[in-house]
Amino acid sequence: MGGRRLRGVALVAVGLIAALGVGACGAGGDSGSDSAAPAADGGAGRDAAAEGGADSDQAAPGGTGGADLRVDQRSIIYTGTMQVRVDDVEAAAREATTAVTAAGGFVGADRRSSQAAEARAALTLRVPADRFSAVIDRLAGLGRQERREIRTEDVTEQVVDLDARIATQRARVESSRKLLARATSVDELVRLENEVGTRQADLAALEARKRRLADLTSLSTITVTFLGQDASTAEEEADLGFLAGLGGGWTAFLASARVLLTVLGAVLPFAVVIGVPLWLLLLWRRRVRSRRTPPPGPGVMPPPGLGPMPPGPAGPADGPVSAPPPVPAARSGP
Repeated sequence: MGGRRLRGVALVAVGLIAALGVGACGAGGDSGSDSAAPAADGGAGRDAAAEGGADSDQAAPGGTGGADLRVDQRSIIYTGTMQVRVDDVEAAAREATTAVTAAGGFVGADRRSSQAAEARAALTLRVPADRFSAVIDRLAGLGRQERREIRTEDVTEQVVDLDARIATQRARVESSRKLLARATSVDELVRLENEVGTRQADLAALEARKRRLADLTSLSTITVTFLGQDASTAEEEADLGFLAGLGGGWTAFLASARVLLTVLGAVLPFAVVIGVPLWLLLLWRRRVRSRRTPPPGPGVMPPPGLGPMPPGPAGPADGPVSAPPPVPAARSGP
């Protein structure tokens, strides 16, 4: 009996050890598979990151990883001003208009003077930014270029800022509309409607600024002035000296005289229509008043301005006028 019990305990112990060994092997296999999966995922992630890094380096030259800083990707406003002296102003203006139209632009303003001695034409041209230099050179070849000025303004930061602000404002408008749809009271409805209107107005203003910048960056502006051979330049330096000052003073005097004469001519009709009848009315009233006033009697002092009163007839009571008594002289002391 004791031997059988020992053999049973031994079999049970062997079974438990075998079961524990099988469980340990399974746990090790699971942990190995789990550790292999992150390793595989990490490798794939490193490969994707490497590919993404390569793409970002290609998108941003120089490996900066930031925004695209290439010149052709920036927002630049080009503005040009030039003055060209030509033989025929009208022909040059027609050729400039044709060149701008062929480049995909248009004429924004056209001012011409066809006087023989002062023939000139001032054109404001809008051309695509990528054709700006070509059109400038074409206009300079129409005659003898006397002046050229080209200005650039980089507005890339403004465009990026406007894009961010427009996106944020659109999100705010959308959230306000959602809140408006869930309004439960009249006061809340009115408040949210005002909020939505204010945010939509701000969004419209930002979008208008964006369209303005887009117009200035996509179409450059060229202001060209064509002068005839005998036309004087509009920007000549002013002469200095006594004669120049005298001429300037005389010009200012003539201008002031013209202004005064103009004012006098404007006031004269009113003075004639109103002043003459008023003067006649005052004269008539003065005459009527003088006729109604009785002559002053004897002993009555005339009013001021009528002169001394004429002497009246002497009466019986009027005697000789006696002289005033003499004043005794003051006595001096002892």
